[in-house]
Amino acid sequence: MHCWHDVHCIRICIVRLRFYKDTLMSLIRAPKKMNRFAQPSLKKTHRFTKPLTFTNRKSFCPSTFLSGDMTHAYRYFGAHKNVFNPHTLFRVFAPHAKNVSVVGDFNKWDTAAHPMQRTEGGIWQLTVTCTLDHLSNYKYTIFTHDGRCLHKSDPFAFHAENGGQKNSKLYNPFAFKWTDHHFLQNRCVPYDKPVNIYEAHIGSWRTFSDGKYFNYRKFADEICVYLQELSYTHLELMGVAEYPFDASWGYQVTNFFAPTSRYGLPEDFAYLVNKLHAYGIALIVDWVPGHFPKDANGLYQFDGQPLYEPEDALRQEHKEWGTCCFNYGHGAVKSFLISNALYWLDVFHVDGLRVDAVASMLYHDYGRQEYRPNCMGGKENLEAIQFFQALNTAVFKQFPYALMIAEESTAWPLVTKPVEMGGLGFNFKWNMGWMNDSLTYTQTDPYFRSHHHDKLTFSLNYAFSENYILPISHDEVVHGKGSLVNKMPLGYKEKLAGWRSFLMYQFAHPGKKLTMMGTEFAQFSEWNFCKELDWLLLEYPAHKDALAFSKALNGLYKATPALYQIEDSWQGFSWRMVDNSRQNLLAFERIDKVGNRVLCVFNFSNTAYKGSYRHRKAWGIYVPIK
Repeated sequence: MHCWHDVHCIRICIVRLRFYKDTLMSLIRAPKKMNRFAQPSLKKTHRFTKPLTFTNRKSFCPSTFLSGDMTHAYRYFGAHKNVFNPHTLFRVFAPHAKNVSVVGDFNKWDTAAHPMQRTEGGIWQLTVTCTLDHLSNYKYTIFTHDGRCLHKSDPFAFHAENGGQKNSKLYNPFAFKWTDHHFLQNRCVPYDKPVNIYEAHIGSWRTFSDGKYFNYRKFADEICVYLQELSYTHLELMGVAEYPFDASWGYQVTNFFAPTSRYGLPEDFAYLVNKLHAYGIALIVDWVPGHFPKDANGLYQFDGQPLYEPEDALRQEHKEWGTCCFNYGHGAVKSFLISNALYWLDVFHVDGLRVDAVASMLYHDYGRQEYRPNCMGGKENLEAIQFFQALNTAVFKQFPYALMIAEESTAWPLVTKPVEMGGLGFNFKWNMGWMNDSLTYTQTDPYFRSHHHDKLTFSLNYAFSENYILPISHDEVVHGKGSLVNKMPLGYKEKLAGWRSFLMYQFAHPGKKLTMMGTEFAQFSEWNFCKELDWLLLEYPAHKDALAFSKALNGLYKATPALYQIEDSWQGFSWRMVDNSRQNLLAFERIDKVGNRVLCVFNFSNTAYKGSYRHRKAWGIYVPIK
C-alpha cells in the first residue's frame, strides 16, 4: 500500500483493489437488492421526454387553474402576442379586485384606456388590438373595493425591469433557437453517475475591469471552459428569477417567470443554458417557492387582499426574513408554483431545481414563537406536503430525467422516496447533517479531535436512507463563518493541508458532491456578493497548486466508479477502521458494481504515522491511484 502525508494535517491514501476472477464472480452472482430510489427509475425509457409545445390559448380552462391542476399556466396567463396578427392577449388572476386595467407605454399609462373583463373565478383578460412593440413596458392597475389603486407587475411576466419602475416587459421566451438536442436526448437521473456540482453566483464570479459583473453571455463563454477544464459535471446557479434586493442573492423573488435582467435578456439566459449543454455540463437553478417579498409591485396582497399568501396572520409571514409565505392550500397558488417549476425545465431546458428552504415550508412553527397547528393538532404543514407531492409528480411526468433537489435541514423522513410510498417525491436531498458534523470536526484543533470522532462516523447511520448530496454551499462561507480553507485550524500551510484532506474526505464519502465557487482554489476570504472572487490568489504558487489539486481530485472522482456507483446501500461501502479516535484515524472502502474497491485512509491528526498502525483490509492486489 502506498501512502503520502501532509505534515500537521489530515491525510488520505486512496488505492484501488482489484479482485481476482473468482472473487469478482462471487460478487456478480450476489442477489440484487430492491430499488430504493425515488422516481424516476434508471430505465433508459425515462431518459428524455420531448419538451411541451406551445398550446392554443383558446383551450384555457379556468377551473383547472383554480383547482391547482394546471401545470403550464404560463401559456395562458401574462401577455402573449398573436403570431397571426398584431393583437396581444393579457390575462391575470385577481379575484378580489373591483376592476383591473392594463397600462403601459402603448397607452401612456392611462388607467381608463384598456379596462379588462372579469371572467370565471376572478380571472381578468383583455385583447389589445393595437401593435405593441417588443420590450414594451406594462403593468396591471388594480382597483380595490375600498378605493385603492394598486400598480402591479405581471406575476407571469417573462421579462421585467430590475430597477426603475420595475415594469413588466412584453417578451416572447419561446423564440430561442436551441441546438442542445443531443444533450437532451442523453439525459438521465444520475443515481449511479458522478455528480460534482459547482455552485456559482453570476454577479460575483468574475467582473469586468471596471467592476461591472458579467452578462449571461460573457459568463457563459468563460464558465463553460472553466468547468470543463476542471471536470465538473453540473453548474448550480444561485437565484436567477428576478429579484429587487441585491443582498438577498436571488432568494426574495418578485418575478418568478423572468430571468433577472441584471445580466441581460431571457434569450441571453437561454444562450447560457445552451452553451453549458454544448460543453456537456448540466444546469441546476435555485428555485424559491417558500416565500416572497413585500414589494409593492409584487405578489404581496396582489388584489388588495391576501391572495398568494395565507389569510391567517399566524401563517402569513416569515418575520425573521420580512417575507410572506405562499398559501399552498390555494388551488390557484398551487397551479402558479408548479407551472413555474415546469417553466424553467420546459422553456429554458434547465436540468434540475434545487428547492430552497424546504423545512420552512414543512413546519408551521418554523421560525415562529406562536403558530397555528394543523387540523390534527400538529405542527406539520399538510398543504405543503401535498404541494411537494403534486409538484414532483407533475415534474417527473413531463421531465422524468429532472433533478429535484430538496434543501431540507431537518430529519423529515422519506424526502427522496416516491409519492406512492408516502414520500415527498424528490430524487435528491442536501445532507445538512453530514455538512454540520464534518465541519464541526475539521474546525476543531487536531489535539482535541479525539473527543469528537463521532462527528465523522455518525453520518453513516443514515447515509443510505435518502439520496444525498454533500453540500459545502454559499451558506457555509458567509456571515462570519469563514471560507472552507479558513475554517481549518493552525497556520497557513496547515490550513491548506486541512482543506485538501477535507475535500478528499467529502469525495470519498457516499453522496453526490457540491462546493461553492472559490473553494476550488482555496479562497481565504468569505464569499462577498459585491465583488468577484479573489482570482489574484492564483498568482501565488500555493493557490495555483490548490486549483491543480481540485482538477486532479475532480478527475479522479469522475474516473473512479467506486466513488459514485453505489450510494444507496452498504453494498457500496465497508468500514475498515471506525473507532480509532485516539489517533484520529479513519478508514473505509468504496465499492463499485463489479466489485472493484477503493480504500480510503484518513489521518485527521497532526502527526504522521509511518507504518505504526494496522487495519483490516480485503484480500487482493492494491494499485495506487495517481
